[in-house]
Amino acid sequence: MAAVRFKSRETGDLVMLGPVAQRVLDIVGKEADAPGILLPEQIPAAVDALRRAIDDEEVAQRREDDEARARGEEPPPREGVSLRMRCAPFIEMLQRCERAQVEVVWGV
Repeated sequence: MAAVRFKSRETGDLVMLGPVAQRVLDIVGKEADAPGILLPEQIPAAVDALRRAIDDEEVAQRREDDEARARGEEPPPREGVSLRMRCAPFIEMLQRCERAQVEVVWGV
């Protein structure tokens, strides 16, 4: 999958590269390989799931860094763009759509 385009009537389109979109949609319990929809009533749970995943990733990275320093090593290198940064535009889109009570769709 090359990219996923998220659409809503409230915001402009949001495009994510395939692997990032797959990970984000896995977190919220949706499929990236087929058309999908997040209804307004599903959005709060999706945002919560994304925030939990971001927090979990950051806690795990801090733990890895601390363990490496305790061994006298450099912390492991990280991917250039964190999950927090990758999810920020999507979370903003979701929050705007929740306030407007419109769905977010992809693959259509």
